[in-house]
Amino acid sequence: MTARLLIACVGNIFLGDDGFGSSVAAELAGRDLPAGARLEDYGIRSVHLVYELLDGYDALLLVDTVGRQDGPPGSLYVIEPDLGAAPAEPVIDPHDLPPGGALELIGVLGGHVARIVVVGVQPASLEEGIGLSDPVAAAVAPAADLVLDVARRELARIGEEVST
Repeated sequence: MTARLLIACVGNIFLGDDGFGSSVAAELAGRDLPAGARLEDYGIRSVHLVYELLDGYDALLLVDTVGRQDGPPGSLYVIEPDLGAAPAEPVIDPHDLPPGGALELIGVLGGHVARIVVVGVQPASLEEGIGLSDPVAAAVAPAADLVLDVARRELARIGEEVST
């Protein structure tokens, strides 16, 4: 069995640093992905992300902004959400479905993702406007490196689980 990992970059390019995911996707597009990894820039199309995950993936690596507020803008984080937490009732609005709501919708539709890892950046501004702030723009290439490292680690972990 070949491990399948989806690298899903999300965000809104019209809201400043929220375009981080799309910028990381563009950076990764010119790089070699590990076998078993698929890269997609979903932008604000969270419903499409949900339907893609219904196709069967072992893990999801989500790239987005995160509001950690414990580091300066441009700080990178690897977050492993607790999938055992009780989900809230999903808000289903296909025109405005945030990534969290999309992930809750997967289960409602009968899908399952065993593991989710988020590579996120602390934004400087999510105000209307096109273009990343300087600290977030400077974090794009290091974030792409981090995404590839996490993807390799997750694919190796999945491979180990399958072989045991």
